[in-house]
Amino acid sequence: MTSGTSRDVLGRGLKVLGRAIREQPRIFAVAVTGSVLFGLMVIASAYVVGAVVGEVVVPALARGSVGVGALALAAAALLGISVLRVVGIFGRRLGAGYMQFRLQAAYRRRVTRRYLDLPLSWHHRNATGTLLSNANSDVEAAWYPIAPLPFAVGTLVMLVGAVVSLFLTDWALALVGLAVFPALFALNVVYSRRMAPRQARAQRLRAEVSGIAHESFDGALVVKTMGREAQETARFASRAGELRDALIAVGRLRGVFDPMLETLPSLGTLAVLVVGAIRLRQGAISVTELVSVAFLFTVLAFPVRAIGWVLAELPRSVAGWDRVRRVLDATGEMPYGDVALDPAEPTPATLAFTDVKFGYEPAEAHLPGTEVLGEVSFTVPPGKTVALVGHTGAGKSTIASLAVRLVDPRAGTVTLDGVDVRDLTPASLASTVALVAQVPFVFDDTVRANITLDRPGIGDDEVWAALRLAEADGFVAALPDGLDTMVGERGTSLSGGQRQRLTLARALAGRPRLLVLDDATSAVDPRVEAAILAGLRAPADGAGAAASILVVAYRRATIALADEVIYLEQGRVVARGTHTELLATVPGYADLVTAYEQAEHDREQTRTYDEVTPLTSGLEVEVDR
Repeated sequence: MTSGTSRDVLGRGLKVLGRAIREQPRIFAVAVTGSVLFGLMVIASAYVVGAVVGEVVVPALARGSVGVGALALAAAALLGISVLRVVGIFGRRLGAGYMQFRLQAAYRRRVTRRYLDLPLSWHHRNATGTLLSNANSDVEAAWYPIAPLPFAVGTLVMLVGAVVSLFLTDWALALVGLAVFPALFALNVVYSRRMAPRQARAQRLRAEVSGIAHESFDGALVVKTMGREAQETARFASRAGELRDALIAVGRLRGVFDPMLETLPSLGTLAVLVVGAIRLRQGAISVTELVSVAFLFTVLAFPVRAIGWVLAELPRSVAGWDRVRRVLDATGEMPYGDVALDPAEPTPATLAFTDVKFGYEPAEAHLPGTEVLGEVSFTVPPGKTVALVGHTGAGKSTIASLAVRLVDPRAGTVTLDGVDVRDLTPASLASTVALVAQVPFVFDDTVRANITLDRPGIGDDEVWAALRLAEADGFVAALPDGLDTMVGERGTSLSGGQRQRLTLARALAGRPRLLVLDDATSAVDPRVEAAILAGLRAPADGAGAAASILVVAYRRATIALADEVIYLEQGRVVARGTHTELLATVPGYADLVTAYEQAEHDREQTRTYDEVTPLTSGLEVEVDR
């Protein structure tokens, strides 16, 4: 953060606080009312203590006896003020806490919702650790000053009341207050400006540390198999050390200013006693007034710190809010239409690509973009299976993403039953098309929950039907708790093939009319894969009508099952036809399929065993590769 930015951090921070107040005005009003009540009772307690000393204690010392009535009245006054102070503290803390946590929860939901609205291209440009930090620590930092804010507002009212009461008491004592209070505020402003760049750097480093940790944990398999534990530990330690140093810099600055903020009110109390003693000797004030003013300065020391707490946290709040706003203001979401596909009888859908072009935006505006697809056109007829075949980078996965509208084409159209997918409602698109990706994602939950995803109308009968279609019912039935078995984070207790079949069953449970398989059965045995694809073409157990299938395929057996094969090279369709036709007429296709088959054969030859999962150990050995 530059010095220019640090100079306006106060204004920007106040705008963030203003937004919070506008969003939660009633709760803020309750908290401020409690704080104002507390502040007024602090002033009242100072004058009650002064009256007790001047009107009860001093006369009692002079007489050598204490009046019971006066003492009881003084005790009642102090007790009443204490009760009201407790009420004020309760209202202030309850309101401030409720307001802060409510804002944090609301903005975590907004950030998460925004993540889901933004396209995959935006997510590709942002590290997962940074996104986690945005939704967690950045949101928390943005609204951190809310906790002391009502106290600070009440303190300002209290300071105004204190200055007025000082002028009503004695002009000389009021001048002491006018010197101390602005000095406290000025010191807090200087503190805030010095703290701004330090807090911003610490907040940025928090996100970076989170990102490195997430990347290392998520890539634990690669780290361990490549023997990079020491290097990853060193990388994390280096950035964690920078965060430590940044937080120490914050603490060091706080250590310099905190004693100064503590000392000023004490110096004010000392000045009041000196000036008050002079004014008392001159007969300008009474003992009662002197004690009241001195006590007032003493009790003001703590509340005045609330202003410092708010100002001290404003830099962190501004840094957090800037990072949150970057997400909320991000552009590129894909608006949906209002057309719903709802046929009377669920039949396989027709997918059509017409002159589709797609390219990724450049990381920087002056750089050229990357073209992935150029004028791709083909159709998946209802109930038919179409296979996409091509070299790595030919655009197969991009076509799969376009089919389910994870991305939109730069030109051309993608239609379902003749309707542009951009015109469909989210619900209609989700119920019509299902994607099963090559890398399966499994939630840390039960098998049942992973398949149903709390979607209505999917009971255990539908779950088992989907599992049978995915050739997964056997291993699920052998699990210790069946459908209620916890599969672990990302399905770590399952083999690769089991995870793929589980995610396939998840897609099938929704009875999609178009199924897009992006090499979704690569980790299962070829015989199992053939059985799955045959079952998908003509389900025989009442699981629903056969779906149209678009499959990114590598294995010869899978390709041969397709009604039509689309052969891609460098993002363009260069040939189409049956597997047999392309083998005979397209040398590039024949070479590629032969290479696939040889690679598969080599893997089969070198594989000596398949993984046995902890949950199925002793029950079943899965052949999934």
